[in-house]
Amino acid sequence: MEWTLAILLVVAIALLVLSFFKAEKPSKVDEQIEQLSISFMQELHQLKNQIRDMELDAEIAAHEPGAQARSSSHQKLLREILDLHKRGYSVEGIAIETELETHEVERLLAPYVYNGTKERKKAANES
Repeated sequence: MEWTLAILLVVAIALLVLSFFKAEKPSKVDEQIEQLSISFMQELHQLKNQIRDMELDAEIAAHEPGAQARSSSHQKLLREILDLHKRGYSVEGIAIETELETHEVERLLAPYVYNGTKERKKAANES
């Protein structure tokens, strides 16, 4: 009886030690699923960025009818400034991020920021 317990204990210890050395390798299917998931997330991120850019371009075109004739670099700068403003950046923060002067950022944001407040003030004064 004692020998049986000792043999079972030795076998249990040997199996325990063997289990530490034999690590499970991820299967090929798991790797493919992980790669597919990563590529799906990258495509989703790109689509979100494209939709955000299209929304910002539509807003720019709505406020400034001649915006389509602008250079792409100016359009990109205006899109970036408007995006930062919508995300809650201050004028000073936007100026730092875009490396522009604060008065230049205020001038570029003026049609989008102050237009709505002027209309609200005008509507409040009329009522």
